[in-house]
Amino acid sequence: MTPPPIASLLVTVGIPAVALVLLAFLTLGTLLAERRLGSAAPVARRRALFAFAGMGSWMLLIALVARTGVLSNFESRPPPMMGVFFGTLIVAVVAAASPFGKRLAEGLPLGALVGFQAFRLPLELVMHQAAAEGVMPSVMSWNGYNFDIVTGTAAAGLGLWFALGKPPRIAVVLFNLVGSVLLFVVSLVALLALPIFAVFGPDQLNLWVTRFPFTWMAVMVGGALLGHVLLARKLVASRMAPTGVGAAGAPGA
Repeated sequence: MTPPPIASLLVTVGIPAVALVLLAFLTLGTLLAERRLGSAAPVARRRALFAFAGMGSWMLLIALVARTGVLSNFESRPPPMMGVFFGTLIVAVVAAASPFGKRLAEGLPLGALVGFQAFRLPLELVMHQAAAEGVMPSVMSWNGYNFDIVTGTAAAGLGLWFALGKPPRIAVVLFNLVGSVLLFVVSLVALLALPIFAVFGPDQLNLWVTRFPFTWMAVMVGGALLGHVLLARKLVASRMAPTGVGAAGAPGA
């Protein structure tokens, strides 16, 4: 078997760096949400530490499993890699739908929930470099079927808009809808490119996610999904004026 291409320092460091930034975002976001909801400082710190421990433990478990090499086994049914992928999605949805997710959605400002998704901009740049180096299949880059850089760019722009004013509600709704669709598309492409399906051919196999630290790509997908569900909960729960978000009286504005 041909050995996998050696990734550059940018790719090798960039992927885990974004994952660790997400861990920091969740920890600080929990602390901010709790303080905005009126929790005492010790309580807010304890819940932020719980969020850090929960996500950190999941990331550590994924890393340890990847280091054993078991994720490269696609002969078993289902392959262990699919367990990591779907397991992370389930964890993200359960967390977003839980009381913990409810407090995040209520306590964080809309601008923070939107701007959070800007992590997908640097992530897509690193992924594009990985594809250029042959480390990642090109179908998972913007030269293929991954247009998630649109979400990251829009999140940064809309987040800046929040900092300067009040974007219309429809802009936030469309952002969340388009971002969710693009996340679904790239996740489906990554899944179909696994050797068990090999939909895009033998030259476009998604094997890089079986190796650490690239296995943490699942963490990024889960983080993006968590963000979209939280934003949807915020939009549903908020009482916003038709012409703008963050109006007086809107919870968490």
